[in-house]
Amino acid sequence: MRRTTKALAAMAALGTLGAGAWVWAAGIRPAEAADHNDPPSRVMEGASPDRAADIADVFAWHTDDGKTVIALTFAGPNEPVAGQAGTYDRDVLYTIHIDTDDDREADHDIRARFGVSPSGNWGIQLEGVPGADGTQAGAVEYVNRIAGSQGFFWAGLREDPFFFDLEGFRNTVSTGTLAFDNTRDFFAGKNSSAIVIELETADINAGADNTFSVWATTARIGG
Repeated sequence: MRRTTKALAAMAALGTLGAGAWVWAAGIRPAEAADHNDPPSRVMEGASPDRAADIADVFAWHTDDGKTVIALTFAGPNEPVAGQAGTYDRDVLYTIHIDTDDDREADHDIRARFGVSPSGNWGIQLEGVPGADGTQAGAVEYVNRIAGSQGFFWAGLREDPFFFDLEGFRNTVSTGTLAFDNTRDFFAGKNSSAIVIELETADINAGADNTFSVWATTARIGG
């Protein structure tokens, strides 16, 4: 499963995590893509749902202090319930790919996986983080410093940042008349799991214009 976005680290600040923080990359090769409840494993006849591997969105934006933030959301949307936790599956590998020279090949692959300690506490491990000192590991639902860098990483449950008027979409399809309402958000108040990484933009080494492509994939051990 794969989602792709284009990030321009030199552009004006895009603000908080949300639909305004991404644009689709032009010219990216077609690939099967997850999109809020419709990865191939959910729509194929006879297949069982695989929520942990279901990519929702990829967001990327820059900050005014020389950082780039990349967020991968998955396993949503979910109606909030008491005691709800993020979706953590140690058999799923999450990979954020960064292409800095527009050759459609990743120049950085940030690999993330979850694990649980003998005491039952979940954590996340990152490999391939630009500028980092080797493998990074930390607790979920906690802001962890990236060793060797001024960046941070975090994983856990948050309100889904994607904005979409599902009712308007369905009405538009059924009637042929545009019926979208920008005050009606199907995802408002619903939760998704997320992996968020803040990097030093300079460590991405994207060249003079700081333009790069970002996409994400998931893979399950054993298929």
